[in-house]
Amino acid sequence: MGIFRKKTPAPQLSREDALNCIPVKSEAIQASHTPEGMVRLHYPLVLKPWIAELAQRFSGAPYRPPSRQLELDELGSLTWNLINGKQTVKDIVRQFSRQTQVHPKEAEAAVTRFLRELGRRGIVGMTPGKQTMGDGNA
Repeated sequence: MGIFRKKTPAPQLSREDALNCIPVKSEAIQASHTPEGMVRLHYPLVLKPWIAELAQRFSGAPYRPPSRQLELDELGSLTWNLINGKQTVKDIVRQFSRQTQVHPKEAEAAVTRFLRELGRRGIVGMTPGKQTMGDGNA
């Protein structure tokens, strides 16, 4: 019975490998700017497949996932605007630290926490960047 089998955890990246990843915005995200200059993200809510199946059966119409919106504060908007699909997390942390004039360690903690939360919501993904995944330097 494989129904209740525990999932094997994903392999953990080293800190250096994680900082060398490149954050990429999801194509399903629609970003807009508020009058105050903040970023507002509209994103589809990801449901478990069986919940989506139930929703489609009971509604009778083709299933459209519900959407959510997230309004970013000033620092979140700054970080969002630094994500371009080319810069590594380390590059974003460096620019964030420079623009906000915070200590690099504090910037690293804030940016990585923010990216982790966006990743959990399916708003951004990570691709391996330069010298990642088994380069021998841990």
